Amino acid sequence: MKGRAIKLSASRRLVGDLMWFSIRVPRITVQRQMNIGPLLKARATREKRLSWTAIFLKGYALLARETPELRRAYVKLPWPQLYEYPVSVASIAHEREHDGEQAVLLSHIKGPERYSVAEIEALIYEARSLPVLEVKDFRRALKFARAPAPFRRLVMWLGLNIARQRANYFGTFQLSVYSGLGAESLNPLSPLTTLFNYGSIGKDGSVTVRIHYDHRVMDGANVARALERFEKILNSDVADEVKGSLKVMPLRESDRAKGAGR
Repeated sequence: MKGRAIKLSASRRLVGDLMWFSIRVPRITVQRQMNIGPLLKARATREKRLSWTAIFLKGYALLARETPELRRAYVKLPWPQLYEYPVSVASIAHEREHDGEQAVLLSHIKGPERYSVAEIEALIYEARSLPVLEVKDFRRALKFARAPAPFRRLVMWLGLNIARQRANYFGTFQLSVYSGLGAESLNPLSPLTTLFNYGSIGKDGSVTVRIHYDHRVMDGANVARALERFEKILNSDVADEVKGSLKVMPLRESDRAKGAGR
């Protein structure tokens, strides 16, 4: 059957490169059915409601701060070992239009546990609303995608296996959700130690939360306990912050640059 050939765009090449490394990670999934009723009620008290993406991201950052395994990575240089980072770096997937197609691009927030939920939301909003090439993470990735494939794969392999650089360029964990579209991803891939996502949130606060983890770094029991703790953090620390944050505070330019990598 005669069809037509479609040249791979920069964004599709980036996805292909990430998947090439991701399929080599022995990834396991653990999920927990949570009830975040207290957090749901706290969010409802706000005149302007904060996004669930920012809320869950702050909760996971707090979880990673007290769970060292979530800040570790398996690296191969100078020999196979685990490397633990002092703070988390969140990698957030965004769907943006670029060159006439919908592209998935990643932005990063260093040390998200240091920011309020409102500040995290401001950073996410920038990544989703500024012109694509005005976001440093997007611009750098799209420029890199124009390089020859062998060069890209070599540089990415080095970036993933030189421990001190890995978090700067890739992050320590990833968040990717479609719950706003009424769908859930059951088997997402990422080269990072953990990727977490969640489903649609029921009116009673019920929600399914999953952590997809690199089995070389941690075991299922650790992840199960982390999910239990995650639920408590969402319904206590994060709920208290959401209820107490009466308005979105603008970020200082210095903090904005550090968080968004711009």
